[in-house]
Amino acid sequence: MCWAGRMILGTLSILLVLVHAAAACESGPFSYRATGIVCRMTKPAALLLNQETAHVIQAAFRNAKFPNITGERSMRLLGRVAYGLSNIQVNDLSIERSEVELKEDDAIYISIKNVTALFKGTLTYGYAGAWFLQLFHSVDFEIESSIDLQLNIDLMCQKEQVTPDASDCYLTFHKLTLHLQGDKEPGWLKQLFTDFISFTLKLVLKREVCKEINAVAQTLTNFILDLAANFVRDKDIIVDISLASDPVIKASYIESHHKGLVLYKNSSSMLSDSVFSPSLLTESRMLYFWLSEHSLSSLTAAAFLDGRLVLNLSGEKLQELFETEDTEEQRKAVQMIFQGASYNDSVAKVWSLSQPQISLQPEGTVMRSLVAVEVSILPTGEEPLVVLYMEKEITVTIQATYAEKKLILQPVDSSIEMKVFKCTADPSGKDPSIQSFLQNMILVAGIPEVTSSIGSALTSLMNSKRLDLFEIINPEIITRRGYVIVQLDFGFPSHLLLNFFDKSL
Repeated sequence: MCWAGRMILGTLSILLVLVHAAAACESGPFSYRATGIVCRMTKPAALLLNQETAHVIQAAFRNAKFPNITGERSMRLLGRVAYGLSNIQVNDLSIERSEVELKEDDAIYISIKNVTALFKGTLTYGYAGAWFLQLFHSVDFEIESSIDLQLNIDLMCQKEQVTPDASDCYLTFHKLTLHLQGDKEPGWLKQLFTDFISFTLKLVLKREVCKEINAVAQTLTNFILDLAANFVRDKDIIVDISLASDPVIKASYIESHHKGLVLYKNSSSMLSDSVFSPSLLTESRMLYFWLSEHSLSSLTAAAFLDGRLVLNLSGEKLQELFETEDTEEQRKAVQMIFQGASYNDSVAKVWSLSQPQISLQPEGTVMRSLVAVEVSILPTGEEPLVVLYMEKEITVTIQATYAEKKLILQPVDSSIEMKVFKCTADPSGKDPSIQSFLQNMILVAGIPEVTSSIGSALTSLMNSKRLDLFEIINPEIITRRGYVIVQLDFGFPSHLLLNFFDKSL
């Protein structure tokens, strides 16, 4: 559970790993047809996350509720000896090392070596002698222990979500030494209780520690599911990341396949022709996300229907848009269009009139849409006056990168076809200086400004979901025909898990 719990927390907080599962989980290649999103975590990521094992194990020992242990035994001359251990607590816990192994089509094997812990509590004992002499004593005790812990974690599709089952848990005791207070009691008494208690204590420790590890795994899973549900939802737009099939465990990676359907106001599209194949992903990076063209197109459609593809510009932003180059022709065209009004007294609105069409290609993401641009001036004390209105069919190829915790969208190729043109400075629509200026302005400044604004908006949205807390190393966004692959290495923000333990356990 140590690595599994940590793994799930890290990955899902990054994006979409091992979360809500379908009511019926399928297996086999046929289930790929309904796969919209895939996450693959490789062995290097497992080894990195396994370094944080101590937090989970320490929490399990710290939160385990150890019951009182009682027993009795008949002894020659002493009669019947009864004993009880109470107020058992764990102190000075340390872990020497932890190892993880992925067993193909089986489970995650985690081996924790040399867990040393000091148990403290109170020993109460008494005996009735042959001459009916009754003696009762109470003494503080310490138990030094050295334990190896073996966990075999299954990832199951259960109750409509992925559930880690850490019940396959084994403890091996290399040391279990009882110390009575000050070691002043007779040596035979210490030996007697060591023999009495050892077997019973081992059973209690195994039961309570393994039970608590499984409980911590479930609590972590619920915590992660809440994070994932929040990450893939923004107001009325929800990404359905229920599982299309059971998680796959190979010797070098773990992979989960998600539906990736987009829900918007209770409506959703269907996916039955996914092009995903495991061979599309490699194993050289820690983490991979595969996203289908269908999922990205559905997200874009939902954003359009929700009225999010709108951009308003004024002041300095509007000036940057219209003053791409300082020439006499530009100054003349701007003066004619704005009729002498300042940029602070003007506003431009850009919005999509039709649902953008998305096509993923090796050269980038090709987006096509009918776009409107409206420029208005705001005369003092008067109604806004529309001085320019255009409708254009724009096709743009965009390449995406992620650097310094920002998503950057860069247009690399674009074309414009004018559909509607109305301008008070050019009623006939045939003034070559204005037409040339506007064409150049849209290509050189307009399209880059729109794509940059979309990138900034997506960055803000992702950071509001806490993505910026993660150290994302050398991410690559690779587009291919019909899908995109995001591959990266990462560093895990330990404070997230520590905060979880502080608040949840």
